[in-house]
Amino acid sequence: MWKAILAATLAAGLTACNAMPEIAPIPGSITYGGQPATKLTKAPVGSVVHHQLNDQYGKRAEETYIIQPDRSLRLVRRHQIIDPN
Repeated sequence: MWKAILAATLAAGLTACNAMPEIAPIPGSITYGGQPATKLTKAPVGSVVHHQLNDQYGKRAEETYIIQPDRSLRLVRRHQIIDPN
């Protein structure tokens, strides 16, 4: 019984480690207001799409999307672009 409880606890812990928190789209994001009307049919599943916009603070930002098997876009990263000047 002890081994079963330990195995279940470890499995639950590993599952939680693989979960990525959702990044909410902001105005200017490709997926703000839902998925785009047109699907990216020529790009392979798993392809990365980059998009630049002004974030909610008015700073330049870049978002990274991954094309999903159903051809939708999943927002996986957003970071500010630092101007070196």
